[in-house]
Amino acid sequence: MRKVYHKILQIAGNVITVEAENVAYNELAEVTSSRGTSLAQVIRLQDSKVSLQVFAGGRGISTGDEVRFLGHEMQVASGEDLLGRVFNGRGLPRDGKPVLEDNLINIGGPSVNPAKRIIPRNMIRTGIPMIDVFNTLVESQKLPIFSVAGEPYNQLLARIALQAEVDVIILGGMGLKYDDYLYFKNTLDANGALAKSILFVHTASDPTVECLMVPDMALAVAEKLAIDGKRVLVLLSDMTNFADAMKEIAITMEQIPSNRGYPGDLYSQLAARYEKAVDFDGAGSITILAVTTMPGDDVTHPIPDNTGYITEGQFYLKNGRIEPFGSLSRLKQQVNGTTRADHRAIMDAMIRLYSDFKSTLEKQSMGFQMSTWDKKLLKYGKLFESRMMDLAVNIPLEEALDLGWKTLAECFEPAETGIKTDLVKDYWPENL
Repeated sequence: MRKVYHKILQIAGNVITVEAENVAYNELAEVTSSRGTSLAQVIRLQDSKVSLQVFAGGRGISTGDEVRFLGHEMQVASGEDLLGRVFNGRGLPRDGKPVLEDNLINIGGPSVNPAKRIIPRNMIRTGIPMIDVFNTLVESQKLPIFSVAGEPYNQLLARIALQAEVDVIILGGMGLKYDDYLYFKNTLDANGALAKSILFVHTASDPTVECLMVPDMALAVAEKLAIDGKRVLVLLSDMTNFADAMKEIAITMEQIPSNRGYPGDLYSQLAARYEKAVDFDGAGSITILAVTTMPGDDVTHPIPDNTGYITEGQFYLKNGRIEPFGSLSRLKQQVNGTTRADHRAIMDAMIRLYSDFKSTLEKQSMGFQMSTWDKKLLKYGKLFESRMMDLAVNIPLEEALDLGWKTLAECFEPAETGIKTDLVKDYWPENL
């Protein structure tokens, strides 16, 4: 039987403080006030003083209200019964369907023992040439999508959710505008992908503490499904909102701020989530794609800066396209040598020639006379952007590679591409 406390020492915004014993960090409690019962979570332990973040906010709570600790952390239902469902940041249904109370698991557990991991070796096809050809997504990889506000990063995530060749999609939305939440839900539903998806959505109007729990819920459910043999892709948007929620609570707790006001454990908090990516030996896998919006398009901002040390590359989304320069999948060499013999050659040649195209654009803008080679590069660059970089392009990897050869053949002679003769002999289009 858990003790009930009837004296609240301090109320600061959404954080209340009581004196209590035998209480654990992250433990849940019920706060009963004149407005009803609210859920709260332990966020600080200092001697006998316990600070709790009240989910529904501190409005209406008085010092004489009742606090009862529940003896367990936040839990979420798990298993395939969650497929096709939409939940909020507390794991409660948003879709009007019944609450699930079976197979409850704790959220926010440790990452997987490295001894239980295997080396990533499987490609996740997305149908997006800038990913599949040039920065291949690998099963069990953790990758951020660096972007700025206003870019179509949620549309990109939704398209990946529709096309990625995985068993389960789990979307964790943090601080989403309601329109974005409806976009995800309606897009997945209209295209028949909701049946293999699970959505945990925190909107901008929901309590701050729920934002912090969304990635933990999504990853706890993903881990259970992966152990059961499922290939799970976790899509998170937006980790900047997650970090800002941490910052808000840290300010309320009067913690000493670190870089730009963010808490000193920002790196550890981000790593604890990203390191959940894993390929289990003899079971399934968890792959993580997470949007990080960069304030002021500043990659040195603490959130993208810390993220870059944790993850295995990044995608840069600029001007509605995945940029070839800066974007990187550090694990792509694990798989693109096994897809098709020409994959690496096409990838290297097309990026090198596109870099030359960029240099030619600079020469053109400064009024230099264009040589025959420059004119070839200008033609190639426009074709590359429309056929490969445009996110509207939706083709399988093999078709994208063939389209790459076609593009090169339309602009250059075989010797000008720098590709090995035996590959040119096998793949160069003849009827152009």
